Amino acid sequence: MRIVVIGGTGLIGSKLVTKLGEHGHEAVAAAPNTGVNTLTGEGLAEVMQGASVVVDVSNSPSFEDAAVLEFFTTSTRNLLAAGREAGVGHHVALSVVGSERRPDIGYFRAKIAQEQLIRESSIPFSIVHATQFFEFARRIADEATTGDEVHIAPVAFQPIAGDDVARYVGRTAVGTPLNRTIEIAGPTRYRMDEFFREALATWGDARRVVTDPHAHYFGAEPDESTLVPGDGAVLGEITYKDWLQASGA
Repeated sequence: MRIVVIGGTGLIGSKLVTKLGEHGHEAVAAAPNTGVNTLTGEGLAEVMQGASVVVDVSNSPSFEDAAVLEFFTTSTRNLLAAGREAGVGHHVALSVVGSERRPDIGYFRAKIAQEQLIRESSIPFSIVHATQFFEFARRIADEATTGDEVHIAPVAFQPIAGDDVARYVGRTAVGTPLNRTIEIAGPTRYRMDEFFREALATWGDARRVVTDPHAHYFGAEPDESTLVPGDGAVLGEITYKDWLQASGA
């Protein structure tokens, strides 16, 4: 099966291309550095030729509200148009747990807009909502830092390893289109401030984690349901401790 992976040279995309290849699929990494630009449309028609499935795991280079909305809407429209032209039978997109519950967060609004375009398309689809990746924990801490303090809300938090994300996205891609959304999350649910307090200690990071009920998560105050899945989510296999040991992070 020929599967085009948009964002195929990134964190999740590169893992996904490898895993699909190991299972005998023709996985094609499509990204600006391979000559495919979803914003301009460059290379899309060529890379889509003969593709059965398109998997979009790309991400915006900017998280500024207007920029991220422009990225996901423009690139998704271009992808869907190219997919229809090529006769693609399954469009898979990686999105974020909680996006539909918190439209006050700019990044989540952009993902909602992306998902709406996919649902309204004539192409059968599957949308995978994932929680935050272990690989982004340091970035989350940096975004929450003021001086030597990391302000984190005491809310539920259930991050997942990038390898688990790639595994479940891959399974979805080679399966029958779901025409709905599924959720995936890590195997362990934490309180967010406690997770980062322990994580920073493990990293040898001298910053102090402050439990702050009004702390923002990328522009908005998270609540108990913002960052965790609902009932019935698929849970990953890799714990944060095991991921740290395996990755050397």
